[in-house]
Amino acid sequence: MLTCAEMGRADAAAIAGGAPGIDLMEAAGQAAASAVVERYRPRPVVILCGPGNNGGDGFVVARLLANAGWSVRVGLLGRGDALKGDAAWAAGLWTGQVVPLSPELLDGAPLVIDALFGAGLGRTIGGVAAATIERANAEGLSVVAVDVPSGLHGDSGEIMGTAFTAELTVTFFRGKPGHFSAIGRKRCGELRIVDIGIPASVLGEIGARLWRNDPALWAAHLRRDLVDDHKYARGHATILGGATATGAARLAALAARRVGAGLVTIAAPRAALAIYQGAEPGNLIAEADDAPAFARLLEDPRRNALLLGPGSGVADRTRDAVLAALATRRSVVLDADAITVFADDPKRLFAAIAGSVLLTPHAGEFRRLFPDLIQTPSKVERARRAAERSGATVLLKGPDTVIAAPDGRAVINTHAPPSLATAGSGDVLAGLAAGLMAQGLAPLAAGAAAAWLHGECAYRFGKPGLIAEDLNAHIPDALHAALIDRPAGAG
Repeated sequence: MLTCAEMGRADAAAIAGGAPGIDLMEAAGQAAASAVVERYRPRPVVILCGPGNNGGDGFVVARLLANAGWSVRVGLLGRGDALKGDAAWAAGLWTGQVVPLSPELLDGAPLVIDALFGAGLGRTIGGVAAATIERANAEGLSVVAVDVPSGLHGDSGEIMGTAFTAELTVTFFRGKPGHFSAIGRKRCGELRIVDIGIPASVLGEIGARLWRNDPALWAAHLRRDLVDDHKYARGHATILGGATATGAARLAALAARRVGAGLVTIAAPRAALAIYQGAEPGNLIAEADDAPAFARLLEDPRRNALLLGPGSGVADRTRDAVLAALATRRSVVLDADAITVFADDPKRLFAAIAGSVLLTPHAGEFRRLFPDLIQTPSKVERARRAAERSGATVLLKGPDTVIAAPDGRAVINTHAPPSLATAGSGDVLAGLAAGLMAQGLAPLAAGAAAAWLHGECAYRFGKPGLIAEDLNAHIPDALHAALIDRPAGAG
């Protein structure tokens, strides 16, 4: 994905390389017009053009649809003689009438082509533009957005006062973070990313650091079966279990085993040993009544991946065990209680982080460690700043999960149905990450792979009634889908 600034650099690089700006605008308008013709039968259409290049794209759409026999009206925000550059050129080729933008243009419930504002809008929408947008939304009109629904910020995904709710959004070259935010996915409708002649080689010049999650990013790092494999070669994950919420560690342990870890041990307090021992027979159980006992388990160097937090309790035992785990400089996943236990002293946690560490907070847990970052409009930037500050890779959960590394690389995962919002789902996710890190994946790759596989399991369940216990049974099929690129989900 590209930020708004990076997309501007891509345009500039393409133009510098010999692609005229008017050709890029013509191609953008052609792509949007083609998408309209493919999706809708001819009907009256109103094209709402803004004062910049987004409006220029709209004038190209108007001309092409009119040439195809559609009934087209154009409304312009601002004066036509104030248009500049490529937008002025595109407007000059439109021979039909141009009227001032107004909500009355929507009389008769036409198809609306939104070319008012582009992705980098830097101010709150008001006045006649806001009134027009709000009427279109209130009446449930069919809207096709050019680049982004006007009012949706392309980087942060926030609403700049108001924004169209589109049925279809046509954007160019690469998607933007705002398209894939939780709000953006609601506002964009179907998203089409189309080629307009910008060469892919410009990506090298830009140095993009943000990707949409997909097995293409990490599937090559998944462990394949080898003829001489043995369980220790696949890694040994150790999970700190708690005394009461025992199901959390068990869900995580099963996920770690299903995703390929050779061995998984739950380090359990004495009072709960019988519960863990009577559960899944493939889980190894070791007694660890306190943090020193857990630290003694870590004297075995074969325990190469450590997961703390699921059901472990917000107590001294968890805090001290986290510090012991981090001191080993092995692969560590910190989730749930292992995050919350440092709410009063996050700097102590950050100072201890070294090596391959993945934090997996939901929004509430994130707030406890990074209270000053929660108001950052962009979720990507929240996760990036948290990763830089803490020194850990941060997997910030939600329908638009972001996985960000301390060096600024980040991945947005949208491969996740709403059914994952169920108790224990996060424990499975943490177990997936720990199992992958036990097999040698770095935190960014493990977090991205775990998030995608987690969603794929839910898609493969494929019906109402999903609970966390259902997810682990689908991990083998999810892994297979990642390796052969046949996902069940559409996210």
